Amino acid sequence: MIEFQVIGIATGSDDREGRLVLADGLLVAVLVLLEDESHGCNRGLWAVEASFAGIADVEPPLFADLGAAEDWVRTRVHPTS
Repeated sequence: MIEFQVIGIATGSDDREGRLVLADGLLVAVLVLLEDESHGCNRGLWAVEASFAGIADVEPPLFADLGAAEDWVRTRVHPTS
């Protein structure tokens, strides 16, 4: 089961809204909502700030919403689901 927990993140920019991503109760990723103007056309997208449990990509994708992020996590944590 994939769960999201709301958390604030001290990024040093306007990117403060975050989510802890848990798979079966274990932390597998930290997402941050890109809000700072420096992100240009990527503002409003979700980015992987940190990942664990072998789900890391060399360059993880950006997500339009948390549903897309959940799908990405699910394919890495539960590849047969």
